[in-house]
Amino acid sequence: MSDDVGLLLVDDQELVRAGLAMVLGSAPGLRVAGEAADGAAALERVRAVRPQVVLMDVRMPVLDGIDATRRITAEHPQVRVLLLTTFDLDEYAFGGLAAGASGFLLKDVPADELVRAVRAVASGDAIVSPRITRRMIELTRGALTARPAVQEHDGLTDREREVLVAIGAGLSNPEIAARLHLSESTVKTHVGRVLAKLHLRDRVHAVIWAYDHGLAG
Repeated sequence: MSDDVGLLLVDDQELVRAGLAMVLGSAPGLRVAGEAADGAAALERVRAVRPQVVLMDVRMPVLDGIDATRRITAEHPQVRVLLLTTFDLDEYAFGGLAAGASGFLLKDVPADELVRAVRAVASGDAIVSPRITRRMIELTRGALTARPAVQEHDGLTDREREVLVAIGAGLSNPEIAARLHLSESTVKTHVGRVLAKLHLRDRVHAVIWAYDHGLAG
């Protein structure tokens, strides 16, 4: 079996899917495992092809990308969803983050940035651009109803708190490693401990938690 990262491309526009397939299918280590034209079809294709990453359009007929993301992440928690949107202030896209997506990108993102983003998401990172983080917080704060009450920083060590602050600033693991003079594997360990101690589902929710508790921005 191939070790390439399997991708599912979901968009109601065939030309968009074709463009994504051309860019991502030619990138080393990535493989287009399937396509779907709406959220309902995406659910079926996820079950059939078991992709590691789903690139999901937000606005589609039959079942939109938000509901599809919610169902996919609930049924297949190991699958990562990267939302695609036309507008960087699309509140539907932000709602998708609350639904379990690992981030979102604009559809006109440069090809090399798209490839890097897909690889980052596949490795467990999240795509949360600093320029849209504040807007994301405003639109998703009320949506995270399952967030548990925690004590201040809930037992984080000083290093874990530093990592959380860096996550809140939208930094990736390599960027955190460079800032704190740590190895990427050590950063990944700290990130995992932060998520566990704060009872957070993923890195996106860690960003939101950091903003809610005055540790970012």
